[in-house]
Amino acid sequence: MDKLIIEGKARLKGEVSVSGAKNSVLPILAATLLTDEECRIENCPNLRDTHTMIKLLRSLGKNAELNKNTITVTSKGKTNYIADYKLVSTMRGSFCVLGPLLAKLKMARVSLPGGCIIGVRPVDLHLKGMRALGAKINVQGGYVEAKANSLKGNHIYLGGIFGSSVLATANVMMAASLAKGKTTIESAACEPELVDLANFLNKMGAKIKGQGSPKLEIEGVKELHGTEYNVIPDRIEAGTFLILSAITRGDITIKDVCWEHLSAIIDKLEEAGFVIEKTDPPDCRAGCKIQLRVKRKINPVNVTTLPYPGFPTDLQSQFMTLMAVTPGVSVITEKVFPDRFIHIAELNRMGAKIMREGASAIIEGVKQLSAAPVMASDLRASAALVLAGLVAKGRTEISRIYHLERGYENLDEKLTNLGARVWREKE
Repeated sequence: MDKLIIEGKARLKGEVSVSGAKNSVLPILAATLLTDEECRIENCPNLRDTHTMIKLLRSLGKNAELNKNTITVTSKGKTNYIADYKLVSTMRGSFCVLGPLLAKLKMARVSLPGGCIIGVRPVDLHLKGMRALGAKINVQGGYVEAKANSLKGNHIYLGGIFGSSVLATANVMMAASLAKGKTTIESAACEPELVDLANFLNKMGAKIKGQGSPKLEIEGVKELHGTEYNVIPDRIEAGTFLILSAITRGDITIKDVCWEHLSAIIDKLEEAGFVIEKTDPPDCRAGCKIQLRVKRKINPVNVTTLPYPGFPTDLQSQFMTLMAVTPGVSVITEKVFPDRFIHIAELNRMGAKIMREGASAIIEGVKQLSAAPVMASDLRASAALVLAGLVAKGRTEISRIYHLERGYENLDEKLTNLGARVWREKE
C-alpha cells in the first residue's frame, strides 16, 4: 500500500487535461448488460473503480477489455444473474447492475453495496422503482433478490429525504428501457452523468426523453443493440483542479472540460473574488478550456450542497480546504450527505479551525496550514487532504491513498507536471 508525500508551498502553473467522468462510465458499463452485441466506450478514466466494474462485468459473463482509455465489451454467451459481494461491496456504483440484469434476465441477485464511508445511503429508492415496474423484491443475507416475469412501464416518483438519487434514477431508467409500455420518472436526478447514460442508451436504441430534467419519459423497446460512445469529461475532477488553482494562487489552464457543468462551483469561486475565463463553445466534446486568475483580496463565502445543478457534494471537502486558508468565517452546509464531514478532523490536525454544528461546518480561515501525517477516509476527502498538503508548510504524508485512486486518474503525475513536489512511498 502506498502513501502520498507532498512538499507544500509550491505555486502551480501549466495545463492539465480532465479525464472522462467516473460517474458516467460506471453506469454506462452496467448498461452494456442490456445487449448481447459489442459496445465500445471511449474516454474511460483508468481508475480503480473502472477496473472493479470491468471485473464485475466479467463475472457476469461479459468480455471487457481496457485499452488505453477505451473499453470494449462483448458477450461470452450466457449472462450470470448474481453480482457477488466481493466486488459490489467495494464500490457503491456497481449496484447499478441491478436494473440491467433484471430487465435482460428477468432475475437478479445483487449484493448490497459498499464504497466510501460518508454516511447512510440506503437503496430503498432503487427497490421502490423496481417494484413499481413489476418486480418482486426480497432482501436477505446481504443480497437484493429481484424477479419479474415481465417488466411493465409505470409512473414512478423517485424523490427521497435528501432529494433525487442519481444511482436509483440510473437503475430504474435502464430497467424501464426494456419494459413494456411507457415509464415516467418524477423527481429524477438531473446530473450530467445521467444525461450521458440516457444518451448512451438512446444510441443503443432506447427511447428516452427529458434527460437533464426532473421528469424522464421512457418508452420501452424489445431489444437494444451495441454501439460506440464517448464519455463526457469529469466535472468533479475539473472542479477539483479549479479549487487547486485557487488555493495555490496558481495559473492553471484546465483542458477538455465542459464548463456548463461547473456553474455552481464557478459562481462560488467568483463570489470569493477569483476570475474565471472560459472558452466557447461549452460543448462537452469540443475540447474547451477554463482558467482561474487570482485577485489580491479573497473573501470567505457560504456554501450549501444540493443535487445538480446545485453545488456538488463531491466538491464540498475541497472547497472547505480553500475556505480554511481564506481570511474570515464561512459556513458550509451539507444537504446531500449530512454526515460527510470526516475530513474535518484531519484538516484540523493540519492547523485548520473548523467546527461542526449538525449538518454544517463553521470555518475560521487561518493564514497557514502545517504539514502533518493524515489519513484519507473517502475519495473526495483524500482530494481535500492533497489540496491542504500543497499549501501547508512542510512535508505532508497522506496514507490510504487507494481512495484517491478510485476517482482521480494519474493525479500525482498531473500534479508533478504542474510543478508540485509530490511522490509515492510504501507505507
